[in-house]
Amino acid sequence: MNRLTATGNYIYTYAYTNDEEALCQLEMRSFFGKDTSKRIIKSGVAIDPSRSPFIKERIELYFEGDTLQDILEKSAGVDMADATFKVIFLKINGLSELDQVDYLGKRDVERQIGSAITGEADVHDPDVTFGLIPFEGRWYFGRYLQSEPIWFKHMKKPREYSTALSTRVARAVANIAVPQPEGVKAIDPCCGIGTVLVEALSMGIDIVGRDINPLVVDGSRENIAHFGLTGKVALGPIAEVEDKYDVAIIDMPYNLYTHATPADQLAILKDAHPFSEKLLVVTIEKMDHMIEEAGFVVTDRCVAKKGLFLREILVCQKAG
Repeated sequence: MNRLTATGNYIYTYAYTNDEEALCQLEMRSFFGKDTSKRIIKSGVAIDPSRSPFIKERIELYFEGDTLQDILEKSAGVDMADATFKVIFLKINGLSELDQVDYLGKRDVERQIGSAITGEADVHDPDVTFGLIPFEGRWYFGRYLQSEPIWFKHMKKPREYSTALSTRVARAVANIAVPQPEGVKAIDPCCGIGTVLVEALSMGIDIVGRDINPLVVDGSRENIAHFGLTGKVALGPIAEVEDKYDVAIIDMPYNLYTHATPADQLAILKDAHPFSEKLLVVTIEKMDHMIEEAGFVVTDRCVAKKGLFLREILVCQKAG
């Protein structure tokens, strides 16, 4: 592939339900430092689209222009002599009326761009797929990458609890807690059946698990092994954690197997203070006062909905 240089910017498209919007936006803020109510966002941050349960596609931008003609002229300089290619005009519902193009118009644009590029087009099995999209009054062109729903494979676990986080929520929680995994050590000290652990480990996040309940520790280990992943899950209370971690993910125990009183919940938060700089707390109850008493401050938050059932996701940092 010749004469193509990445600009260092990316466009991501999204798909989510109304119930998932707030959680998706919190994940956006964790990844990109900003969010949008549109289903499309532009950023200089590179994220593998398969990490997110909400990202559909990513374009790694090569060039842009004020008009389609600008893109056509720049495409004429693309030489694909060494690889077959395909051009896709992205389908996205979040575009403004100004940016919307009908089906026939999109196919025509794809043909025009394909004809401008030097090389052999292959619509069925190309070596390289290019993406094109109008956004906020400009046109963008680049390398196209579609998200793979890896999380979908994790929905059927050998060991499950009805009160566990859904796979999609668990994956988003892991991303919010550890948006950039390199060099980050994480722990899930109340890991339950290991839903968050499976998602985090599948994304290459350095995370260990722990739980006070031997039954769920065994279940968590079984679930991790079932998907061919490797991760440590220790048996014991959070108070016995000795190592230091950059972030702790705490899904507050509330079900019949591991019921926690308010005093227990406060103790969990206080016990996390010595070993973690950052907390990601999942709770069905308001606990800002507990988080403050434990020595943390809430820096971001959202409500994750599932019908009438609400969970609050709190991003917290050690105070001071």
